Amino acid sequence: MINYSQKNIIKMTLPTDPKLISVIRMTASSIANHIGFNIEEIEDVKIAVSEACTNVIKYSNVDTFDLYFSSGEDFIEVQVEDEGAGCNPSQIKDPLFDENRSCGGLGIYIIKTLMDDVEVVSHEENGTIIYMKKIIGRDE
Repeated sequence: MINYSQKNIIKMTLPTDPKLISVIRMTASSIANHIGFNIEEIEDVKIAVSEACTNVIKYSNVDTFDLYFSSGEDFIEVQVEDEGAGCNPSQIKDPLFDENRSCGGLGIYIIKTLMDDVEVVSHEENGTIIYMKKIIGRDE
C-alpha cells in the first residue's frame, strides 16, 4: 500500500463520473512517461488504472473516490480508495473459470495481469482499496 508520508504523492478526489476516465488515463500516462516507462508499459498502467476506477464508478455507490499516484526512479504506484459498498475479496475469482462471480467483472483480473503487484482490501459495506504497482522492465 502507498505510504502517505511520502513527499511524492499526488492525491485526486474525484466524482464517480465515467467521463473522467479519460482524464485519469492521461494523468497515469503522463506520470508513467515522466518516470521512463516504455509505450507498452504505459498502456498497461493506463488500462489497469482505468479498470480500477471503472470498478469504483460502477460498484461503490458513492459520490466521490480518492486516487493516489506515487513514484520512484523505476516504478509507479497507484491506489484507488472508496468508502462504498465493498465486497468480499474471497469472491473475486478468476473470471475465466467462474461463471457465477458476484463481485465485479473482469477488472480485477485485468489489473492483476497487467501490473506487477496488486492488493485488494475490501469489506462489505465498508469500502475498497485497490493498490497496484508497475516496475520498469519487469515485463521483458
